[in-house]
Amino acid sequence: MEYEDINEQMAQQCTRAFSESTGLGCMYSDKNGAILCKCGYSCEHCTLCEVSGVERQRCVEAHIYSMNEAERFGGKYIYYCPMGLTCFVSPIVGEEGVRGKITVGPFTMVEKEEFFEIDLGEKAGLSPEALEEAREILERIPFVEPQRVNQLSQLLFFAVSFLNDFSAESRMLAADRSEELQGQITAYILELKQEKGPPPYPFETERALLESVARQDSAGAQRLLSQLLGAVLFSCGRDLELIQSRIAELLALLSRTAIDNGADPEHTLRLSHEYRRTLESFTTVESLCSWLSEAVQRYMQSLFRFSGAKHAKVILFCTQYIGENYSQKITLEGLAKMVYLSPAYLSRVFKQETGMNFNEYLNRVRIQKAQELLRIREIRMTDISLMVGFEDQSYFTRVFRRITGTLPRAYRERMTRGNGKENHRAAAGGPDKEETL
Repeated sequence: MEYEDINEQMAQQCTRAFSESTGLGCMYSDKNGAILCKCGYSCEHCTLCEVSGVERQRCVEAHIYSMNEAERFGGKYIYYCPMGLTCFVSPIVGEEGVRGKITVGPFTMVEKEEFFEIDLGEKAGLSPEALEEAREILERIPFVEPQRVNQLSQLLFFAVSFLNDFSAESRMLAADRSEELQGQITAYILELKQEKGPPPYPFETERALLESVARQDSAGAQRLLSQLLGAVLFSCGRDLELIQSRIAELLALLSRTAIDNGADPEHTLRLSHEYRRTLESFTTVESLCSWLSEAVQRYMQSLFRFSGAKHAKVILFCTQYIGENYSQKITLEGLAKMVYLSPAYLSRVFKQETGMNFNEYLNRVRIQKAQELLRIREIRMTDISLMVGFEDQSYFTRVFRRITGTLPRAYRERMTRGNGKENHRAAAGGPDKEETL
């Protein structure tokens, strides 16, 4: 496959959304029945066929047959599985025909007791032990009123139709991008031919490409990728194996760049593994370059898989942790490990969400706590700086003055003036060195 003609992410999102909104099991699988995503009580969870002595392969064959029937009957099909449970399906269509399907079910359209007595008790001829086990399984299978089934099937059809239209548009855009990329590569190779001697590997261009990916600069990344590929093709000629080796190195760098800039590590590493296997399947340089362009775009799309809500959750954890542990040593690196982000990315997100960098936020929390303690004259100021996490008293004084506009001593005098406790300082252990600052 030279490029993806199905938007995998949207197909999985569609599967999850349909399942969660209807309460029914939902599976996204390829045209051969291999499951790519499943949610809710799907066929994978149902063991009714096994209890009844029916081979699971018959279920797989029934789903594939129904997928083909759905294509023949206009994109949706309601059917029964080998055990008499109801399912419906809509096919996902790629450039070369059916590429996958979204299947909903199993569920019953009759009352479970009626299904148990007729479909299982009379037809299946199960032993008493198997019947008892089948009854327990049946209790977990959803029930849908018959009049709702056709409407739900229609709803799935609309959702998958949108997915198919989106994929068709994506294929056209991919073709346009491929033609544009090939033109850019050819133009850059012609430029290189004007130079004397073979140019060295363009590490600067490679670094600039990674920076563009980190910024999600699609146009810049496309331009730099064409230059990088032009240099690789110029130096490697038509040696496909050597070109694949260079691209494998680039994919590893893109993977780390994505992770360092917010992509989910597990998803990105899985994507990287998938790309390494796909890389070896290409037989032409042109198809390989087009595929790489799509891979770069997909890495950029994965950078901010975190939604705003997930960002908020991360920042909430960090601010709560600081609020509870401000007196301890807290570092950006340590917090980044706790939330499974790179320090650079956490620093960027933290500033975006709070309006200040990490150290500034931490210092403000500590100074706020210090202000509360300074109202209590019995506590020495040298102790206060340690109590709020400053090991160096002079640094505490500088930070306090920068944030509040005054020295700790002056702040204490102003906040405790007239409360009759001016002499408590001596009783608390003599003069403070810091108070002379």
